[in-house]
Amino acid sequence: MSTPPPSPPGGFGPASPAYGQQPPQPPYAQPQFPQHGAPYGQQPPYPAGPGGPAPWDAAYGAPPPPRRSTGKVLGIVGAVVGAGVLVVAGLAVLGAGSDSGFPEAKYRMTVPDTLVDGTYKLTQDISDTTGKEVVEENKSRANVRDPKAVVAQYAGRGKDASSALVVSGMYGRFKSPAKARADLMDGAAEGEGATVAVPARDITPKGSDLTLRCQVLTSSQGGTTSNVPLCAWADENTGAAVGVVTAETATQDPEDVDLEQVARTTVKVREEMREPIG
Repeated sequence: MSTPPPSPPGGFGPASPAYGQQPPQPPYAQPQFPQHGAPYGQQPPYPAGPGGPAPWDAAYGAPPPPRRSTGKVLGIVGAVVGAGVLVVAGLAVLGAGSDSGFPEAKYRMTVPDTLVDGTYKLTQDISDTTGKEVVEENKSRANVRDPKAVVAQYAGRGKDASSALVVSGMYGRFKSPAKARADLMDGAAEGEGATVAVPARDITPKGSDLTLRCQVLTSSQGGTTSNVPLCAWADENTGAAVGVVTAETATQDPEDVDLEQVARTTVKVREEMREPIG
């Protein structure tokens, strides 16, 4: 009579699934970001090919140990990464225009190994894969010139280990920064299963001259409802939406989500990702 294999060490869940596979069911439902259609006329996200990245709407990361909130956050974050297609396409398709009137390229965006003074550690950068594909599909109709996508996911460290941050955007030469900010928020709100819980509004954090557009969405997927707080910036050369997900913000009353704090974090992200060219 054979002996069954030993169980994993106490407290740990099953091993991480391979890319493209459905992750094992955690001990509670993982909320998902709303599935987006194509409000800007672009094609739906491409499925991953052999050896390629997981589809944009896949949930990333292994199931967490029981009785912890990390899995809930990862479920939301994986789906927020999926929303990056919409963010990038939204910046790329702001309306047809001539080559005249575009600003000079003075700044670009980078994907550093850590963000917000080391609070978040890079876990995934798909800027040169799916992000690039979306830019290529849409740039012929763009009101942006020389576009390059930036889509990255970060995990919290230390006392912030149950939190995560997602950046989805683009750099190039933008003709209408204010419109880009609004389009980022409007487009995210059009996703299937999404409801605007706290309407988008402009926020200028104290001590900053940067105007952000911020909102809170609620996402209902599989009977689970969760909050997705977002802030977006756009200037003449860079634009991105930043989602900051924590166990607290995912489940609290949407009106209690501190968008001012999300805005301050977004300003810090911009400071650390945006750099002069040359």
